[in-house]
Amino acid sequence: MTDEPVPVAAPRPVSLYNPANLLTAVRIVLVPVFVAFVIVSEMTEPGWRIAACLTFCVASATDFADGWIARRYELVTSFGKVADPIADKTLTGSALILLSAYDLLPWWVTVLILVREWGVTALRFWVIRYGIIPASRGGKLKTALQIAAIAWFLWPVPEPFDMIGTVLMVAALIVTVVTGADYVVQALRLRRRALHA
Repeated sequence: MTDEPVPVAAPRPVSLYNPANLLTAVRIVLVPVFVAFVIVSEMTEPGWRIAACLTFCVASATDFADGWIARRYELVTSFGKVADPIADKTLTGSALILLSAYDLLPWWVTVLILVREWGVTALRFWVIRYGIIPASRGGKLKTALQIAAIAWFLWPVPEPFDMIGTVLMVAALIVTVVTGADYVVQALRLRRRALHA
């Protein structure tokens, strides 16, 4: 009796045109709309600031939704893996830059957060041949705090409640730096383990 190879089902092909990728594309399209609303508002017109804030929140919601849909329904694609983090960083980055440009946020805060965000993205690509660094709870908390802080700055919140935005941004900054350092440690550990395997 010979052992015949057991046939293995081919992986299910995933269409590029799926709900997860559609949400990512929507987020990319909403970025220039959001930027336009902020510029028109000059961060002084309440109506346009509200429009900018709502656009930012809708775009941010797609960031949570597209990842969940892709994992839940096995719709992960190469496009999604690349476009999702780029769309996320572009949305957050443009918001931070605009807030600093209108003197609502110190430039050093924006620079520090952007260096961390793009640095971690570069780090992921650097070690991708050795393995994947999964998103941590800290990373998810960082994203949630950044979104909350930016939204608070965008909305025309009256004094003294506008200070809550500053508190949220300080918390976001601390978690951003701590999780960034953690990603560096994980990447170096992953690379060292792979080289000595």
